[in-house]
Amino acid sequence: MSESEPSTPSDSPSREELKRAMKAFKKRLKLSRLDDESSLGVGPMSGGKSSGIVAIMPPATYPKAIWDELVAKGKLEYVGHGLYQIVQQ
Repeated sequence: MSESEPSTPSDSPSREELKRAMKAFKKRLKLSRLDDESSLGVGPMSGGKSSGIVAIMPPATYPKAIWDELVAKGKLEYVGHGLYQIVQQ
């Protein structure tokens, strides 16, 4: 009677999915920081400015369950309003 349904549904994301999501998060954070640092108004002869971005909204290509799992594992920290930051170890 069962139509090849798995006996236990896999609600938790796989290790590979978590790894890909974390890599995408780090890449988006890096690009956001670079974009902030390269804004107009900083002269080419100046020392530049460092970015103040520490938290970002994660890529929408991954479901919220993945981000919640990364928070539970201690890799990310939810800081509110849909923003996450990397936990410093």
